[in-house]
Amino acid sequence: MADAHTHTIADLASLQLLFGPVGEASVRKQVDRLHPVYQRWIEASPFAVLATVGADGLDASPRGDPPGLVTIQDEHTLLLPERAGNNRIDSLKNILGDARVALLFFVPGVGETVRVNGKARISVDPALLQRLAMDGKPPRCVIVISVETVFFQCARAMKRSGLWDAREPAAVPTAGDMLAALTHNGIDGVAYDRALPERQRNTLY
Repeated sequence: MADAHTHTIADLASLQLLFGPVGEASVRKQVDRLHPVYQRWIEASPFAVLATVGADGLDASPRGDPPGLVTIQDEHTLLLPERAGNNRIDSLKNILGDARVALLFFVPGVGETVRVNGKARISVDPALLQRLAMDGKPPRCVIVISVETVFFQCARAMKRSGLWDAREPAAVPTAGDMLAALTHNGIDGVAYDRALPERQRNTLY
């Protein structure tokens, strides 16, 4: 039986040989600021995934609000409000130790996504919190992101996945099902699912 490492790519030259050269469009679409065309795209996005890294490992977590999820302060700065959540604060703890962040923005029905990389800090400036209030409730804090690179990702992944295609929801375990299984029924999954919609409505902001 062959050693698994025989078929492992372990150096940059081999990796580049496997995929070939980068196309001109893929190079030129990357810029170091929020170009107006990227600003228009991001302003339409209601959902993003925030990636961070820290002493306890990696984190990628969803962020959502009405379109205009983030506020564009200027062509080098994004403001991401931190709304009510589960209080794990995994992303925020990572930012304290390592300022590097990445954001992947989605627009429903659109195949392309927009990626932003940069450095972040956490602000509790009262004026800023009030400015980004939603339904009269300010965020707990604001992640201020200094933009370093921006580019769009083509639609191939969305086309392969059919993410935006109309379909019935998959029969996956509910939040209560997962909690019951993970706690050996220490948490009542049926009761959890029953109470969840109202709890989410009351704590959305």
